[in-house]
Amino acid sequence: MTVLTGVKAPFELTQYAIAIKQQGIDFAMRHYTHQAGKSLSLAEARALTDAGIQIGAVWEAPDAHLSYFSRAQGCADGAAAYLMAQSVIAQPSGSAIYFAVPDLAVDGEAALRYFEGVNQAFSAAGPAERKYQVGVYGCNACCDAMLARGLATVAWLADESGVEYNLKQLAAATLPVDDGQRISVGLLCNSADRPAGLFRVL
Repeated sequence: MTVLTGVKAPFELTQYAIAIKQQGIDFAMRHYTHQAGKSLSLAEARALTDAGIQIGAVWEAPDAHLSYFSRAQGCADGAAAYLMAQSVIAQPSGSAIYFAVPDLAVDGEAALRYFEGVNQAFSAAGPAERKYQVGVYGCNACCDAMLARGLATVAWLADESGVEYNLKQLAAATLPVDDGQRISVGLLCNSADRPAGLFRVL
């Protein structure tokens, strides 16, 4: 499998899809969230797919504090992300939804309880509904813990250390787009040996 270059953007990429593809961007990590203007829309997913850009999905709570990471919140976030993936985007079965965990939630049981809730929500899907992989987005210790306990099947390392997971965060970048504009994005890459649960839409 080829190593691909991706961007992580907290804003809509519809109007920039062709321009960033021309600069060698192979995939885009976009959000499922309750925040207006930040979530991936079906129109954006189709624009990215049409431009030849694969898509990855991440649920990332804004300004989350330690008490946020409970089993109940994981269940709520998992259900909301699943609903967006299935009902809004028609995200294909077998692809992944990553859930972000800040370093503060790694010590103790907070992150584990949160991912137990996410898995509970995903397992509630009916037999005829789409099935998604649970992904973890965080530090090395968090990725290790969730994978080891079977609470995630894919992992996205949030720093530039040499550890190999499905995805790895790289430095931020500013990309020129149409009409002289520039956009600030995070860069990342996949592992050549580990599928990252990316997808395209119809």
